Amino acid sequence: MIDDRSLGRHQPLFVIAGPCVIESRSDAMAIARRLAKVAASLDLLLIFKASFDKANRTSESSYRGPGLVEGLDILSEIRSETELPILTDVHSPEQVPQVAEVADVLQIPAFLCRQTDLIQAAARTGKCLNIKKGQFLSPHEMAAVATKARDAGAEKIWLCERGSSFGYNNLVVDMRSLDIMAETGLPVVFDATHSVQLPGAGGTHSSGERRFVPVLARAAVAARISGVFMEVHPDPDNALSDGPNSLKLDDLEPLLHELKAIDRTVKADLA
Repeated sequence: MIDDRSLGRHQPLFVIAGPCVIESRSDAMAIARRLAKVAASLDLLLIFKASFDKANRTSESSYRGPGLVEGLDILSEIRSETELPILTDVHSPEQVPQVAEVADVLQIPAFLCRQTDLIQAAARTGKCLNIKKGQFLSPHEMAAVATKARDAGAEKIWLCERGSSFGYNNLVVDMRSLDIMAETGLPVVFDATHSVQLPGAGGTHSSGERRFVPVLARAAVAARISGVFMEVHPDPDNALSDGPNSLKLDDLEPLLHELKAIDRTVKADLA
């Protein structure tokens, strides 16, 4: 449960949304306030997501974020003012205790989903874990990842689909993976924005095709997922990270109206 709401395939859709990375305190707060209004308007559980550090940028010259200390301070302020639950990435076991003091959900990045020490450290906090499926893994292999987290003490685990490598600089989403991962009995989240990423396609940066975000999100919700993940930005073309695959903030609420209607329809016989 998050914010006293039950989560799962038989429960109403929840949403994870926010900018890829914290660009500034004022910008992150403005986005969070807007998301809080959207969540209240649609009566949706919405979890605010932003990274304090992007440790896996294509180029070392790319913007990474404000760092652990300042980033957590900003996320703490957002949680206090908006009352939105917070999700953020952890990249090393050393970061986990500090992040767990602020975040409601610890996210294991896709590239790190097989890092045993990181998963065990995150699991020991007792916080909810959102574990992204690596682009290099089959959905079947995520059962072992979940077991690793469970054995370390995690009781709240989500498995997150974000596309699979399809040759160089491209990803493809196999919608069967959503059903396969759901066989674990764990909530499944679909990352609609990273799934349209074109990794490294810009040479020194990743590219993306944001026009396909609504298409994939609708398909995934129709497959009875538990939650949908979307990075949003007021001006994606000028975002400091993952702009090409981020959804424009103004487009989020209309899309969520559609997704909520689809979710209600496909889960009607499960109530």
